[in-house]
Amino acid sequence: MSTAVGTKGTHAVADWFGAGFGELHPLLRVLHAQDSELSGTVDLHFGEGALARAFGRHMARKLGMPDTAGQHRLTVTIRHDAKTLSWDRCFDDTHDLRSTFLPVGHWPEGHWVEKTGTLELALAVDVIDGGWYWRVIRASLRGMRIPLWMIPRSTAYKRIEDGHYRFHVAFAVPVLGEVIRYSGVLEPRHHG
Repeated sequence: MSTAVGTKGTHAVADWFGAGFGELHPLLRVLHAQDSELSGTVDLHFGEGALARAFGRHMARKLGMPDTAGQHRLTVTIRHDAKTLSWDRCFDDTHDLRSTFLPVGHWPEGHWVEKTGTLELALAVDVIDGGWYWRVIRASLRGMRIPLWMIPRSTAYKRIEDGHYRFHVAFAVPVLGEVIRYSGVLEPRHHG
């Protein structure tokens, strides 16, 4: 299904952003104005030191990601409807990481609730230079609220660099520092 960029009442993303949808880079608006698929190579990195690497690999397995560092093929399928945003990430055609996002309120005061397995995160969105930066504001596991200091600190964004989609996700924990990171440039996948 394809719609015009910024069409209200059709996709949760455009509705949630409202007039702020225009703050996103035009290519990010296109990405979120219709169902999309991106693919490319990402670099998966685990922390420095044996304990940080072990923690990162454990976290990767729990999330459904590969637990080996290096380059991996990533396909991201993005689906929209009037009430939800879904991201299905598939690493190397074998490891699936699926999330559903539900909008709450409207940008910039509102947030999204990301559900990935038994983990639920409330995520605010900051738009910086047309890029979409997630910021965790609340977390729960199996319905039980978790203080933010108890969960890995995350850095996650999608932005356009030289006409390409740059994705970056990283998690860090106190003392160990960064334990897992994947990032890369993805390109739209065309079918037909």
